Amino acid sequence: MATNEVFRDGDRLQVACTHPATPVSGDPVRFGQRPGVCEVSEGSGGLASVKFSGVFEFPVKGVDGSGNAGVSEGDVLYYVDGDTPKLSKKTTGVRFGYAMGGVASGETATIRVIIGY
Repeated sequence: MATNEVFRDGDRLQVACTHPATPVSGDPVRFGQRPGVCEVSEGSGGLASVKFSGVFEFPVKGVDGSGNAGVSEGDVLYYVDGDTPKLSKKTTGVRFGYAMGGVASGETATIRVIIGY
């Protein structure tokens, strides 16, 4: 083991999320430009336990930067701070992961999402 190694796996860390400001368990989150999922809600110290890899189910909106657009398996999804739900094909957001299911144009559906890229 390298003497400067701090964590063997960096896929689960306690961090101060960039967005949302106070995440709760199950929320998609971002830590700077890194996508993740809040596993343990933010505590009084301002840190949340975040998982940075895996497959999770999230609501995804069938839109892109031009308007309504269907989501297909394998499409890249982005996290957009000001949107509800946070995940869609809008490239103005932070790259979040990959769709494992489809969403009809203009609709919102809960699908599996592979975190990361």
